[in-house]
Amino acid sequence: MTTTTTATLPRYPPPPTKLYLPRRSLLFLSATTTTTLSLPSLSTASPPLKQPDTTITDRVFMDFSICPSYFQARTLGSDLASCPDSEPVGRIVLGLYGNLVPITVSNFKAMCTGVSGYYKGTLIQKIFPGRYFMAGRQGRRDKGEVKPPVNLVRNTESVEPKAFELGHTKGGVLSLCLSENDDEDDIKLDPDYHNVEFMITTGPGPCPDLDGRNIVFGSVLEGMDVVANISSIATYKPGERVRQYNDFAEFIGDERAKSARAIWDRPQKTLYISNCGEVKVTKPTLSPSLP
Repeated sequence: MTTTTTATLPRYPPPPTKLYLPRRSLLFLSATTTTTLSLPSLSTASPPLKQPDTTITDRVFMDFSICPSYFQARTLGSDLASCPDSEPVGRIVLGLYGNLVPITVSNFKAMCTGVSGYYKGTLIQKIFPGRYFMAGRQGRRDKGEVKPPVNLVRNTESVEPKAFELGHTKGGVLSLCLSENDDEDDIKLDPDYHNVEFMITTGPGPCPDLDGRNIVFGSVLEGMDVVANISSIATYKPGERVRQYNDFAEFIGDERAKSARAIWDRPQKTLYISNCGEVKVTKPTLSPSLP
């Protein structure tokens, strides 16, 4: 009898069943599946930027008034602060950033607290409603302009980058006019010339075009209502035809064009600084507060 031996073959798992996925499912999986690779960091974290020190170290005040009789009696000159029919506008209290720009603050404070107050009795030269107003233009006292003392410290901060870190971010920002300076070129050539012309933003919005070109050194602490009143005073605005003639005159080199523009944006009322000085407080240094 013949015995048949059947070899036992090893059992293998069945072939995988083909999984069918519709194209929409494949697109969904590819969109939701991400592969994250852990790569070594090639850069180290940079330290946080140091914020400008806007600690208020000094306070000064400025009183503003209107002199109705100035245009009838321009001989008032340096006695403009004693205008007989003065109409008070109000007082502004300014906080100064003496730690950030000490020379600028020291000079401004000296101009407010001099023997006779060098800003005292001088005109507000320009008003740009909704933006800022300018004062402290140098020139002749009999024209209501500023005559700074010859012993005023030379302001070397006007060429230091750190002096331009702050911006004109809102109303009430106090800054030293450099790019917007309205002083005459022949005055600037004087070896005793000093930057003392200043401006205060009136708001309500910022003035970014002034940033990086003028030194912000303080802000209004009290009297934003006075700033708003100043901003509302009507100014001289030339008509379109006058502007066109002026542009043409400037194009052909007529020097009278610049002289004509000097009266543009001037207040139609004689607005001036009737008094100024230092505000004495028990603790003058306040916590930093960016403008």
